[in-house]
Amino acid sequence: MFVDEGRFGRISDTRRCWAPPGVRPVVPAQLVREYLYAFAGVCPFTGQLDAVILPEVNAAAMSLFLEEVAAQHPGEQVAAIMDQAGWHKARDVVVPANITLCWLPPYSPELNPVEHLWKEIRQKWFPNQAFHSLDEVMERLSAALKSLMDSPAIVQSMSRFSWMET
Repeated sequence: MFVDEGRFGRISDTRRCWAPPGVRPVVPAQLVREYLYAFAGVCPFTGQLDAVILPEVNAAAMSLFLEEVAAQHPGEQVAAIMDQAGWHKARDVVVPANITLCWLPPYSPELNPVEHLWKEIRQKWFPNQAFHSLDEVMERLSAALKSLMDSPAIVQSMSRFSWMET
């Protein structure tokens, strides 16, 4: 299972959009630095997605996420493949017995398929939006993650690299 976390917040993400010929689209923009963090674990072979949304990213939050993954996979040994962020390797991280941590090489986000999920969520659920509160961000992010959790074939198509076919 590949693991990563993504930051979502109230800073607007202005993107290109369609408009009738001769009309310049107007999109809201804001610069409010309030964030939530989505922690996700993806199995590229099955398309299963485990995710939680937390208010911060640190060793305690990572421990909480790993506990949730362990609870979702009782009786299984999970290899959690992730980058080497400080909170992943912190001494305070509590790793459940059925999870083994594995590390990606430093500075190589292109090797983590979860990055494709973040791109998908930002493109389809967050473009050209201005949120009035973190609760609105939470609702939108929850809907995006729920939609992906309910669509393992889509998650699999985004996360299963061609080298995994062999």
